[in-house]
Amino acid sequence: MDLLCLSNGHGEDAIAVRVLRALQQLSHPPNLAALPLVGEGVAYYKAGIKVLGPTQAMPSGGFIYMDQRQMWGDIKAGLLRLTLGQWQTLQTWAKNGGKIFAVGDIFPLAMAWASGADYAFLGTAKSEYYLRDETHRLPGRPSSEGWGGSIYLPWERWLMGHRHCHYAFVRDQLTADYLHRCGVVADYVGNPMMDGLEVDPTTLSRLTASFAPAEPVITLVLIPGSRAPEAFENWQRILVALESVAQTFANRSLRLLGAIAPGLNLAVLSDILQERQWQPHQSGAYPSFSRSRAQLLLTQDAFAECLHLADAALATAGTATEQAVGLGKPIFTLPGEGPQFTYAFAEAQCRLLGPSIEMIADPTQVGPALAQCLGDSDHLQAIHVNGERRMGPPGAAREIGLRISQL
Repeated sequence: MDLLCLSNGHGEDAIAVRVLRALQQLSHPPNLAALPLVGEGVAYYKAGIKVLGPTQAMPSGGFIYMDQRQMWGDIKAGLLRLTLGQWQTLQTWAKNGGKIFAVGDIFPLAMAWASGADYAFLGTAKSEYYLRDETHRLPGRPSSEGWGGSIYLPWERWLMGHRHCHYAFVRDQLTADYLHRCGVVADYVGNPMMDGLEVDPTTLSRLTASFAPAEPVITLVLIPGSRAPEAFENWQRILVALESVAQTFANRSLRLLGAIAPGLNLAVLSDILQERQWQPHQSGAYPSFSRSRAQLLLTQDAFAECLHLADAALATAGTATEQAVGLGKPIFTLPGEGPQFTYAFAEAQCRLLGPSIEMIADPTQVGPALAQCLGDSDHLQAIHVNGERRMGPPGAAREIGLRISQL
């Protein structure tokens, strides 16, 4: 079987790669290729998966749906020409008998349907948790959301139930249940975001050895996001929040882990740290900075290890925040100017992730909020249970791969 993966964004690319790697491990793997509809598909290149068609990073970073004003900038940068080239690539693939695996939202789903090929869909963008929890609809949500009985709109449900759509996978059981009520056979087998988060003992030892011994200690992971220059603005707010944390926990040592996306320039983050009076020094394998009783490491190859070590996270990111929630960590988010991590994005993320996440508009208030959270054992247990329920256990990528192989 020839299988082409369509995806529409950095996070979606990373999720798709997890499933494609599971497919590669089958005894008779399909011939794989990818067509990233948004961005340049860096995750596919790193995984050694062939990329077809034209790719291009757009000024909006793919977040047109959050700010319609950015669409004109993308059009001027060649969005229409890019989409036409991708459509031609997709048509050629379908005419040659290839199958399609669409990952993301309605854009790749509609493209898969329009090609005329058989397809499977993994919906990563929508969840009933945006509208409700297990017991009731969330207060304040407009009646226009979820009309027809599901977060997925009628035309999306039609595409998911089309005879050419052999599998529709969703990100949680609550969403699958509501789709079933609407007559759509949707499967929940877990969330591929939770795959690939196993700890490497060598990396973990290297991290812990880079910190000076200290008791008592609080460990925080810092996740500024993956897109420059926005991530650098996020970093500024995170550092303001850390000043609040240091004041609140004046008698505790802080162990801080900067989980930095590989594509970001560490030198820029380092300069910002030094502008805020953090002193640089070499400590083990990672760039290290200290200020009073806090020590901060910058890492780009130890994301899973940072998550497992942390007591909590300060995060201004999408997928990485969800993964931290899935591991049972309390999250404090700091909305900014965007284009991704705006107030609207952070508010929606709070609905999606429930009690695991707290949005704080003023970074100087993070310290007291963190102290209250860490001092409430019942709340921490509820956060752990909530993370498992909303994000699921690892293993979804393999199960999705097995089913797709039957296309």
